[in-house]
Amino acid sequence: MGNKLRRNLFQQIEPTAWPHRGLSPLNWLLVVVILLATVSAILETEPLLARHHAAGFRVAELIFCAVFVAEYATRFWTIAESPSKHHIWRKRAGFVFSLAGMIDLLVIVATFSTLLVGNVAALRLLRLLRIVRLAKLGRMSLAMRRLQQAVVSRRYELGLTMGLALGLLILGASALYFIEGELQPEKFGSIPRALWWAVITMTTIGYGDVYPITVLGKIVAAFVAIAGIGLIAMPTGILAAAFSDAMQEEHEFED
Repeated sequence: MGNKLRRNLFQQIEPTAWPHRGLSPLNWLLVVVILLATVSAILETEPLLARHHAAGFRVAELIFCAVFVAEYATRFWTIAESPSKHHIWRKRAGFVFSLAGMIDLLVIVATFSTLLVGNVAALRLLRLLRIVRLAKLGRMSLAMRRLQQAVVSRRYELGLTMGLALGLLILGASALYFIEGELQPEKFGSIPRALWWAVITMTTIGYGDVYPITVLGKIVAAFVAIAGIGLIAMPTGILAAAFSDAMQEEHEFED
């Protein structure tokens, strides 16, 4: 009886084990609770609402915390039904120390702590940490899992792109430090200072607070901006291709 109940709960709470399309009823309920809890945490940061509805927020937080504790305990218990050949307690240890398990635990700790901590700065940080609940939605999203697979399958190409972008940032900042470091010491007096300009230029944001004033500096800025457009676009194309390949493979497997 116990094993059957555990098996049924595992299918309900683990999206990859659910035999039907979409999410199970239990996971749909958890999605709703996560969204409500996140909205509650956001609204509680408004002083007027927090002052006039403090008791309501406190009761809601206790309810959300009870749900998340029950979810964590259920996942810990039912992970024994996962298809892995490891021992039951090794599976449970793997869940506890996995990224998803640590996020679940962090959410619970942050929720309990806000009910006990009186320090304003610490309370503000803990309230912010409760927004991490949204990360729990990742395990329930098929699209998120596909995106994760796409990133893993193209990790070397993405790593190369990030390396090129980092190299361009350092070269651009070094060039402006050499060209305008003496003319604008507050803005380009060191490579770390010039890096801020390199970042906003390469990403084509251009806040206008830092910019070169010499002809040579403007030429370097134009090169960094144009090269930045290409480098920013590269990861988009790589991920789009990987995502398309993952979708195609899944459709071929279903056929």
